[in-house]
Parts: sequence; C-alpha cells; structure tokens
Amino acid sequence: MKDLIFEIKKFNSTELNHLHTVYLNNYPVVYILYNHNKKPTAYIGQTVHANRRLQDHLSDPKRKVHEQTILIGHEKFNQSATYNIETNLINYFIADNHYKLQNVSQTTNKKMHNYYQKELYDKEIFNQIWTKLREEEIAQNSLEDLQNKDIYKISPYKELSEQQLEIKESIIEFCKKNAQKPGQHVFVVEGDSGTGKSVLLSSLFNTLQDYANDPSSSLYNTNNYLLVNHSEMLKTYHNIAYSLPNLKKKQFKKPTPFINSMDKTNEKADITLVDEAHLLLTKEDSYNNFRYDNQLDEIIKRSNITIVIFDPKQVLKIKSYWNEKLLQEITNQYKAETLKLSHQFRMNAAPETLEWIDNFAAKKLKPIPYKENHEFELKVFEDSEQFKQAITKKNTQYGLARIVSTFDYVHKKDGDTYYVDPTGINMPWNITHNNKTWAEEADTIYEVGSIYTVQGFDLNYVGVILGPSVSYDEKSDQLFIDPDKYQDKGAFTSRKDLSAEENERIKEEIILNSINVLMKRGIHGLYIYPTDPKLRKRLLQLKGND
Repeated sequence: MKDLIFEIKKFNSTELNHLHTVYLNNYPVVYILYNHNKKPTAYIGQTVHANRRLQDHLSDPKRKVHEQTILIGHEKFNQSATYNIETNLINYFIADNHYKLQNVSQTTNKKMHNYYQKELYDKEIFNQIWTKLREEEIAQNSLEDLQNKDIYKISPYKELSEQQLEIKESIIEFCKKNAQKPGQHVFVVEGDSGTGKSVLLSSLFNTLQDYANDPSSSLYNTNNYLLVNHSEMLKTYHNIAYSLPNLKKKQFKKPTPFINSMDKTNEKADITLVDEAHLLLTKEDSYNNFRYDNQLDEIIKRSNITIVIFDPKQVLKIKSYWNEKLLQEITNQYKAETLKLSHQFRMNAAPETLEWIDNFAAKKLKPIPYKENHEFELKVFEDSEQFKQAITKKNTQYGLARIVSTFDYVHKKDGDTYYVDPTGINMPWNITHNNKTWAEEADTIYEVGSIYTVQGFDLNYVGVILGPSVSYDEKSDQLFIDPDKYQDKGAFTSRKDLSAEENERIKEEIILNSINVLMKRGIHGLYIYPTDPKLRKRLLQLKGND
C-alpha cells in the first residue's frame, strides 16, 4: 500500500493549507467530506486542484456542515482513474448504507469508458482505498459483501451500457419535451430478464429527481414517483433513498396505493416510472383494493408522463395477464414511444446457453451446451442431496447462492412451515421474514424460495427445482406442463372476459414464464433438479461432457 496517499484532515482552511505531498495538490485526487453525527452525511468528489476545490466547498453552506475530509492520492492517478474511483466509492457508500450522500447526478455521464490499466484502479488500488476506509471505521462492510447486495446492483450510479445510456437520454428528452404539455404521454421500454431494466430505471429516476430539485431545470418542482409491484424490490429502493439527497421513501409506491392516493387528494403526478408493468392487474381485484379494469390505464390517467418497463415473458397471474396486443391497445391511446433493451447483463453465459434456456421455457429440449472455460455453469443433477450440497458449496465460496422452485408445493401465510418435495429435497418454503430481501438473509440457504421472492433480483448461483407441474412427454420429446399440479391457485383465478380455452392456455404460459424467470436469476451458474424421474433422465441424456 506504499503508493497510496491517504490523509484525514479537519475540514477547515488551516488544515487544508498543509497538504503533505505534491500528489495531493497538483495531481488528480479523490476526496470525501464527512461527519459522524446522529445523521452521518458525506460528499464524494474528485479534482485536479485539491486546495482550490476544497476551499470552494468551505464557502458552500451545504458542504461546510462536514467536519472531516479524506484526501486520496496516488502517483499513478490520472483523471480517468479518479472519475472511476469516485463513481465506485459512491456505489459502495450507497450499498454500505451508513451515510446520507450529498452527491447529485444530472450533469454526469454514467457510461464509463475504458482507459489504460483500468483493472489496476478498479481492483488493486480501490481495494487498498476501501481497506483504509474500513480501518478508519468509515466503511463498515467488505467489498465482497456489498457486491452481493441488491442495493449495490441497482445503485443509480452504476455504469450504464451505451444502449442503456441512449435510452435514458431519450427518456429524459421525452420528459423535458412533454413536461408542460397537456394530456398523457407514454414511453415504453421492453426487455427480457437480465437486460438491465432495473439499473436503467434506478439511474433514470435518480437523475429525474435531481432535475426536480434543480431550479435551473425545466423539470424543477415536478412531482414524480417510481412504482414497484414487488415488496422485496420496494425494500431495496427504500434503502437507496436513505443514501441519496433527492430521493424520498414516499416517492416509491406500489401501484394500487398510488392510484388510491391520487384519487384521495385529487392530484396528478408529473412523471411516473412503472417497474415490471407486466405484473400490473388487468382486471378488478377487490383483494388488492383495486376497483378498476386495468392498473396501467389508471396509472397513465393519473400522470402527465408515464415511463413503462415491460416484459411479457414475466407475466405470472391471469388477473395480470398481458401480451403485446393488450399493451398496444392501452398505449396506442396515448401514441406511446417504444424502445427495447436487448443485451443480457445478469448472466455471464454464452449465447448458446441463453438459447437453451429460451428453448426450455418454450417446452423444447435441446442438447445442453458445454463450455470448457466454465464462465457459466449449467448442470442437471440426478440426486437431490448432491444438488443441495452443490448450491451450499457455492454459497460458501461466493455467497448469494440459493435454491428456488416452481410453485408446485402448498404454501400458506399462516405461520406454519411447508416443505418442498418432502421425499426428496425436503426443505422449507421461504419462512424467513426481515427488512432485508429474502436472498440477503443468511439463513435462507436452508430454505427454498419461490418466484415471488427472487423476481427482479440477482443471485450468483441459482438452483432450480422443477416440481410436479413440469414433466416429460416421451412421444413429442418435449416438456409436459400440468397446470393441475401447480399450487399457486391465486395465479389461476379465471377471468370472465376470456374464454375457457384462453384461461387454460394462459395457465401453461404462466408456468413457462415462471421457469424462464427462475432460470435467469444466476450470474455465474444454473443448477437444475427435476423432481419428475422421466424428465430428469432425459435431461441427463442431453447434457454435455462435464
């Protein structure tokens, strides 16, 4: 650590006039302003003129509240490196969730370019910096632990791909263009599992909120919301809101409470972002206190601008059944613009592996691709104990390895413990409840998660149990889907506006969608255990050499 310069000083003019090395004043540096009161705050920045920049901060009432500053320099620093380290520090501080940051995003370009020896700065030097921050008890958690947190994975400061950045900029221009226009304006972003929809949405909403708090912006004082269907994802956004200055918990809502609150106050939102719109209800549902016909339509009516994130392959209930045609019927009323995300970000898998999963979720059984480099492991297990041990081993090695299952086992919200595949897997359904998301609870390695605990989240390794509803048809050499064995009965509540045949067809589609979602949770690997002996035998015949 001999090349790293790390100085902690009181944040005042006297202290800042005595920097101990030239590399802290005439070279690019990263700095952190912070304090340790009851509500710890921090600001992270980079500059090529440390003394001048910090003196400017001392004259700024927002920054002057800080008591300490850390100056981080290195004889090998260049400005690309300090920009990179500044962004990484913001992401990890958000995930560490201890400081309320003062950083805002609207003027920064979050697409990180490559530069000479980028890996050196990203790994070796950044690890040195984080080690020092932990030694000084400014950072709490290890980088490895933070990397496994969903709050880190969808941080608004994560790097965006060129495609994500282009879509983000298009949406911001769309919002600026239509902010003062009457009527409803809709922008749809489509993308499959793992194409970076949540990262894009998180970055977009944070930037919009920074504009909403900037008096010089045309979006100043806009009243904006981000809607999520998923309780686990809502927890993650609430944690992010704690760390950033222009995000508030009240801006993150579930769809029905948003609709009902707008009705109660007789107000309209300026901009509403809708995550996972494919989970929105498409019929009245008194159980969820929804009294209208279509949630998306009602959200659009209560918003000037609506940004919709949509994937028809993730529809999981008949009462929220969507397809491209139905989406178009709604959005065509408002002349919606549409863009698509296509690049797979979550899975470090070859195209052949992704194609195999897509075929499987369409009932087609193909030879399992084998890759010698094992960047992504795709394995089928014959023995339930070996399957469980393999996931447990990966969890010990890398963390965030979990077992999930198709919803083929009884589960009631009555406090009792219900088991998955009692004669084989014999593990309880997700029973742990806390403020953390399910997969981030250490004890959930001993449980089996359902589609509702992991949809929208990343795992390092996922073990997928294919329950009794998923078996094998020897005549057609395809999957056989049996909706009668699927235990998520609420997902199959029939609709009077659909024919009996259509209701039955959608049941099979829902099960296949759930398989698609479960199999695309893992970053580094997918392990499969079919409970049906015929399917297990056939998949083992199709596997490559391993």
